[in-house]
This record gives sequence, C-alpha cells and structure tokens, in this order.
Amino acid sequence: MKPLVSIIMGSISDFQVMEDAARILDDMEIPFEMNALSAHRTPGEVEQFAKSADQRGIRVIIAAAGMAAHLPGVIASMTILPVIGVPVKSSLEGLDALLSIVQMPPGIPVATVGINAAQNAALLAARIIGLHDERIAESLKSYKEGLKTKIIRANDELKNIKFRFKVE
Repeated sequence: MKPLVSIIMGSISDFQVMEDAARILDDMEIPFEMNALSAHRTPGEVEQFAKSADQRGIRVIIAAAGMAAHLPGVIASMTILPVIGVPVKSSLEGLDALLSIVQMPPGIPVATVGINAAQNAALLAARIIGLHDERIAESLKSYKEGLKTKIIRANDELKNIKFRFKVE
C-alpha cells in the first residue's frame, strides 16, 4: 500500500490536532503517511520531502504548523502537488498561523482550512483525490449523508424538549 496523502506537522505537538485528519483518511481507507518536519529546524529534509513527494505517489499534502507557520508555504514552493495548510492554535489564538498560511505570495497557492480544522483538510484532500477515484467519491457521498442524518436526528431530539412557551 502506497500513501496518497502526506500529513506533515511542524512538530509532534501538532499530532493532537492532526489526529483528526488521520481518522478521516483512515475511515475512508485512503492510504496516508505522517511525518514531523520543520521549515526552520529541518529545512533540508523539508526540501527533500517536497521535491520527491509526487515521485512517491503522493497526490495531496496536508501541512500543519503554528505560530509563524511557514511549513505549508515552503512545501508549496517546492512542489506542484496541492498543499492544504492547517493553522494550529499555539499563540495569538492561532490567528498568527492562519494569516501566515493564507497570505501566500502570487504563484505559491496553499489551500487553507480553519484553525485546528484538520478534519476539513482531510475531507478536502479526499475530494481532490475523489475527482479521479470513484471509490473515494462514494465514501465522500456516504460521509455527507451521515452529516445530513445527524441533523435530522438532532431536530427529532429538539422536538422532544419541552418548554412552557416553546411552540411545536
């Protein structure tokens, strides 16, 4: 089994956030790898990873980083693969990381999800891969139906909650 998605985090402390992405990919049976690489502490390894990812069969890279959050942009500058940035809340409520990832210069696109939104990053990666993989596209359809079912159940539960002035 070869990985299709690479989950990269700036440090192991980001695992708590990125575990959500791993669970989604695992549930959808999308092979993935996970590594810790730092744009500042291991720049040579980041370059080697980014320049070889497509040759290894990676189709999408999910890169998480906090604070200055250079990792997603540095990776995007070295590959033509889609890179999805996950800003991690570590300081300034994660706004520093969000702005660092979303404000990329022209020619270096990084798709960016919300702060700590690793689940959405994995779903976006699945959508990208699902464009050319019917099995993954079907998994996404099932996932979306599950979201719909949750809301229908929530409304059924809300109907049973009683207040004196609540109109049925």
